[in-house]
Amino acid sequence: MKIGILTNVMNTEVSGQTTYRLASELVNQGHKVWIFSTGNFSYDPDHNVHAYARTVPPGKYASTEDFIAVFQGDGAINKWISVSDLDVLLLRYNPSVQSAWAQSAGIDFARQAIRGGVIALNDPNGLATAMNKMYLQNFPAEIRPRTLITRNRSKIKSFAKSEGKIVLKPLQGSGGKNVFVIDGSSLPNLNQILDVVTRDGYIVAQEYLPAAADGDTRLFLMNGVPLQYKGKYAAFRRIRTGEDMRSNIHAGGKLRRAEVNETMLKIAKSVRPRLVKDGMFLVGLDIVGDKVMEINVFSPGGFGSAQKFEKVDFTQAVIEALQHKVDYMTYYRRNFDNADMAML
Repeated sequence: MKIGILTNVMNTEVSGQTTYRLASELVNQGHKVWIFSTGNFSYDPDHNVHAYARTVPPGKYASTEDFIAVFQGDGAINKWISVSDLDVLLLRYNPSVQSAWAQSAGIDFARQAIRGGVIALNDPNGLATAMNKMYLQNFPAEIRPRTLITRNRSKIKSFAKSEGKIVLKPLQGSGGKNVFVIDGSSLPNLNQILDVVTRDGYIVAQEYLPAAADGDTRLFLMNGVPLQYKGKYAAFRRIRTGEDMRSNIHAGGKLRRAEVNETMLKIAKSVRPRLVKDGMFLVGLDIVGDKVMEINVFSPGGFGSAQKFEKVDFTQAVIEALQHKVDYMTYYRRNFDNADMAML
């Protein structure tokens, strides 16, 4: 296969990231992998999409760290490629940390690449509807926390008083930045907190879930169902530390093995129809108790964490799924709706 992977910035990634684990294993299996960032596209007068991309020499790489060392070193190969010549374009970038002009670049250029027969994953039209946390509101209310999205301070204060305890976070953003728990003792400082959060635009105010004290579980879905390989679920838990309510790893959270239960599987089943409709091939559900806090559709990470606890390489399942899709497109002479192909 010929695979293109879109990332944020090529030289700042670390070896533990799922994107580079996947790229390394693809190369080890003999596939061609090109990696490029959102600023490196070009729509040329010949009506084709090109990208200034980077790859590594063919061969076997003993670890993702070895792959990264070559990819970021003098041995890397840089050149313009025709995106239309790819079999698959993986959109693994995070628009919430991009400049405004770059946030939709991957989506826009991927739409053009689809016209040339490339499979774009996740589907760019689906991703366009998921540019911020409001995407979660498209899913059944039973699996979502009660939520208010506004910039109006009076509405937020009223919601806080009625709930007793809430979580505030920006509608745009990721990684646990500017996330606050508000209760009765915090109300006198609410204006100052709102000053901070509103700098990023709209505010998401959610009911506080007591189960958050036990952390959250990241459960991966592929083709709309929980990702399993060799009988193991791709999942892991994140436990918060100290008084910090965030369980994000770079916010001090600790990793633990996940026990995937019937509640989580029921949640996965309930979100499947919408994910299938939107062509969301690979996503990560962040689950607290019986609620989904976030659906990560752009660059869900953590395969290495799941592999650490389950002792299986979940990238193998993804590569096998990609190969099936490429085979299907060959059978149908590259003539198939991208959103449908994303979920086959």
